[in-house]
Amino acid sequence: MPAKRLTMRKLREILRLRLDSKLTIRPIARVTDHSVGAIQRILSEAERLNVSWADVEGLDDTALLQLFYPGRWPAGAEHFAVPNWAEVSQQLKAKGVTRQLLWEEYNATHMGRAYSRTQFFKLFRAWQQKQKRSMRQIHMAGEKCFVDYCGHTLPVVNPLTGAVREVQVFVATLGASSYTFAEATESQKVEDWLGSHVRMLKFFGGVPEMIVPDNLKSGVTHACRYDPDLNPSYQQWATHYATAVVPARPRKPQDKAKVENAVQVVERWIMARLRHHTFFSLAEVNQCIQALLIELNERPFKQLPGCRREAFEQLDQPALKPLPPHDYQFQAMRRVRVGVDYHVQLTGHFYSVPHALVGEQLELWYTDKLVEVRFKRNLVASHPRSTQHGITTSPHHMPDTHRHQHEWTPARLQQWAVGVGPSVAQWVRTLAAAKDHPEQAHKICKGLLGLAERYPSHRLDAACVIANREGLLRLKHIKAILTSNRDRLADTDPLQISLPQSHENIRGPETFH
Repeated sequence: MPAKRLTMRKLREILRLRLDSKLTIRPIARVTDHSVGAIQRILSEAERLNVSWADVEGLDDTALLQLFYPGRWPAGAEHFAVPNWAEVSQQLKAKGVTRQLLWEEYNATHMGRAYSRTQFFKLFRAWQQKQKRSMRQIHMAGEKCFVDYCGHTLPVVNPLTGAVREVQVFVATLGASSYTFAEATESQKVEDWLGSHVRMLKFFGGVPEMIVPDNLKSGVTHACRYDPDLNPSYQQWATHYATAVVPARPRKPQDKAKVENAVQVVERWIMARLRHHTFFSLAEVNQCIQALLIELNERPFKQLPGCRREAFEQLDQPALKPLPPHDYQFQAMRRVRVGVDYHVQLTGHFYSVPHALVGEQLELWYTDKLVEVRFKRNLVASHPRSTQHGITTSPHHMPDTHRHQHEWTPARLQQWAVGVGPSVAQWVRTLAAAKDHPEQAHKICKGLLGLAERYPSHRLDAACVIANREGLLRLKHIKAILTSNRDRLADTDPLQISLPQSHENIRGPETFH
């Protein structure tokens, strides 16, 4: 059987049974479950030291060990070089840094006075247990950025009317360094929410791997503990900056404890100091916030070395991904279904899409200048934004028959008429002037175009000569002239036509006398 490990409790019990209870060695061995030889060595040492139970009872564990085993244990904790645990915690936030690496560096620096690996880890865990709960989370450099709005607002006064509106305060903080950004916005709407995100990343000068927001509607359309649905515009923003959005669990503030603490700091060190100021514009509010934000990030940590700015420059800044060449431009999105006329509607204006998408549900992304239509994430149509009621149609989106009809504009019809003949051109101009709306003349001219496919140009022009002379502006009149061949008779002078002078059906004047 392996030898029993002598604990402090067993050592005290052996000495008590011998020095106080006066038991012999074998009963002590049975009670303490230790070998007779081990007990003999302990009692021999006690006899050599000439100690009584009263002497032993008043000693703590360190003093008792030093008394009986002076060569094994150091004289005190001052024998070891105690690491700076706050610095160890900060260094662990850097990518690739492990506790094993930090212990090896510590051991190499304090050779002979360093804690063992196991004791180093144990003491570090004990130090962590004494810190705040947020310190238990180790946020890697450049990994997470936490975002939220303050619960309080700031008042802004309209200088003309005196009306007061409350503006929101957006707060963001990086996980490793707690470097903080804050600004005021008009609302928590998605355009203000994403605008703050764009300015936040420009303030940091880089992009973290993840953004951790709360579950407000501007960021998350459907909150879920495991699989939330992001707002499409928020997802588009994340794609533009090549980062991931990982919302906190609903009703779990510990998931974003960093920003909860940052919100509290901003409310106390910025908003509270502005409570007596009167602001007349959003720009004034942000000017004051930016000045106080510099001071906030320069404030020394209470339990860690340095300040937020120094920690940012050492940890997060080198680990952030670079910003894209262009800032994100906000695009609103709505889902639309394509009608039978292959157009989709936005604020009273209709925009065309490929006719093959009739009946499909599409995503309409739009700004104040551009409208983009996407189907299954693919761009299928793009149009300039129009604020007026009307229709914007691309010929490429039409079926072949529609496109052929659409290509015949009034100007092109006029040009075609001139090419056919001068009388046709005159008839078309007269028709356009006689109609109340150009579309009425346009439709009749398309009918004239159909006649040109059935009759030669010289006959159509001759028919228009007759129509112009007689003031005929109906398409059916042109058709009648052509089908009755009147246009051909028009080539002969009526005065030169010789009619027959005798016929069985012709009666002379003598018939009536």
